[in-house]
Amino acid sequence: MPDVLSHTRADGVATVTLNRPEVHNAFNDAVIGELTAVFRRLGGDPAVRAVLLRGNGPSFSAGGDLAWMRRMAGYGPEENRRDALALAEMLRTLNELPKPTVAVVHGNAFAGAVGLVSCCDVALAADSVQFALTEVRLGLIPATIAPYVIAALGARACRRYFLTAERFSALEAHRLGLVHEVVPAHILDAAVEKLVSRLLEGGPRALAESKRLIREVAGRPVDDALMADTAERIAAARASEEGREGVAGFLEKRPPAWKPG
Repeated sequence: MPDVLSHTRADGVATVTLNRPEVHNAFNDAVIGELTAVFRRLGGDPAVRAVLLRGNGPSFSAGGDLAWMRRMAGYGPEENRRDALALAEMLRTLNELPKPTVAVVHGNAFAGAVGLVSCCDVALAADSVQFALTEVRLGLIPATIAPYVIAALGARACRRYFLTAERFSALEAHRLGLVHEVVPAHILDAAVEKLVSRLLEGGPRALAESKRLIREVAGRPVDDALMADTAERIAAARASEEGREGVAGFLEKRPPAWKPG
């Protein structure tokens, strides 16, 4: 069986599943390459409306595979740099995927898996999930995932959890902002479907542009350049085919063309 499974439903909802349950979906260089390829393919497929990221078996993911890390420890600086850049590229591809992404978290999510969750637009977790950023216990640091985890948790929380590597619960992850919703495990799938139905109500182009808007506007000062930038974006959206269809559908009291029947 492949280490990464991908399936797209008729309604355009794709599911990417980490499929190494025997090692709690720990990922290695091969899995990283597969994930990058799958994310790029789904991102470029106009039929795909949303992407769910899941893990098969008892855990969402244990993070980096220990056998892979042991092998990398024997490599030289340049090989290690190339390997780390491949992981960084996979994370960026997921983070910038022009479709809504949802992390569906069960079991445990450790180390790099917290990075995967942080790169997704929305994270739903079962109430039994345990999170941890365990890199320092191996003498490592959560470097490539840091931009996304810090953006999700905040620097203050990272100063605790990067340094202590202690586990924290789904409820604590919710309080900190890493996950958006915590539900009992037996209704996790129902919660996912409810969220997906909301995502499918949005215009595909508007969703992609909203993601880009957040990425490119967050943290910028509100000055003349930002005002001109945002005005240009809404003007383009209004004049787009999708924007015209959305407004026409609202005024005519009918669903827009992109909404599932």
